[in-house]
Formats: sequence, structure tokens, C-alpha cells
Amino acid sequence: MTLFAAADAIGLATFSISGLLMGMRKGLDLLGILITAFLTALGGGVIRDVIVGRTPLVFEQSATLLYVIAGILLALLLRLHAKERPERYAIFILMDSIGLVAFALTGALVGIESGFNLFGVMLLSFVTAVGGGMLRDMMLGDIPIVLTSDFYGTIALLVAFLIYLCERMGCLGSWTLFLVGVSALILRLVAYRRNWHLPKLGEKP
Repeated sequence: MTLFAAADAIGLATFSISGLLMGMRKGLDLLGILITAFLTALGGGVIRDVIVGRTPLVFEQSATLLYVIAGILLALLLRLHAKERPERYAIFILMDSIGLVAFALTGALVGIESGFNLFGVMLLSFVTAVGGGMLRDMMLGDIPIVLTSDFYGTIALLVAFLIYLCERMGCLGSWTLFLVGVSALILRLVAYRRNWHLPKLGEKP
């Protein structure tokens, strides 16, 4: 649990930085920038909790907000907004990937705990991992990046499928969660490095 709590904290901080940078690039004022930062980090988890009918964790756990605030302060301290394409830095990609995998895992586990079928588990995993970014992009009038960019949202779906499969086979536990998480993280990093993406219909070869 400590491992996943740490990964979840990294994901919250990283996604808040992503929202912060996006808000600055769009020329938003201070309030708008804070909204994009918090929405990116917390949006997916809130949607997940509403779907399963429980109070969003952010309303009960103060630590969640502290992680988001820490990410914002870290970005400002490192002056990431002044760098050229900071989202392409290796450390940012690594942290973002860890956050993606961590949120995909937690979403899938919440789905299994709620007794959802495979579709429900995959939906919760996907929404938790990329929901905040999609809400941010739509709010800013952009096509959600997850719909047009590289091998990203697919990772969340694969994680959910493997977690559901392990649960059905009766082998879901700490070690299987760890192996699925590490494998998904490696796949995400390799996919980014090699620029893998799903085929687009109508795209010329």
C-alpha cells in the first residue's frame, strides 16, 4: 500500500504540474491556472468516485490536496513554465507515466471492489487515469490529447484488463499488482521512446 500511495502522490503532483503549464500557455489568469491544475490532478478521481456512488476522496483526505499544492509549488520553484517544452523532459515523462499507471491501478481496483464487470473496471481505470486531462482540454476548447496522441490511454485499458483477469483467476494480490504496474510502466516508456500510437482510420500509409 505504501508503494501505491507514493505512486499516487507522484501522479497527483505531476498532473497538477501538467495543468499548471497548460493554463499558463493559454494565457489564463491566476484563478484559471489554479483551476486547470486542480482539475487535471483531481478530475478523474472525482468522476470515478461519483460513478461508484461514494464521496470523492479529495473531500475527505486533506493529503490529496497537499500533493496537488506541492506539485504546483515545485513547478514554480523550478520555473518549469519558463523552460522550452518541459513536458518532454525525461524526469517529467517518468513521473507522468508513474502517475498514469498508479491511477489506472486504483481505478481498476475500485471497479473490482464495486463488483463491476470487465467493461466497468476498464471504464473506471481509464477515467481515473485520463479523465482530469480530458476535462481540462475540453474546458480550454481543445481536442483531448488522449484521443490524438501516443500510446497513452491504451495503457490504462491494458492495466484494467490484466487486473480483472487476475481477479477472475484468483491470483490478484500485492505481487501481481506490482508486476502489472511495472510492466505497464515499461510499456508506456518504450511506447513513448519509439513513438508508438494506434492506427488512425483514413490515414495514408
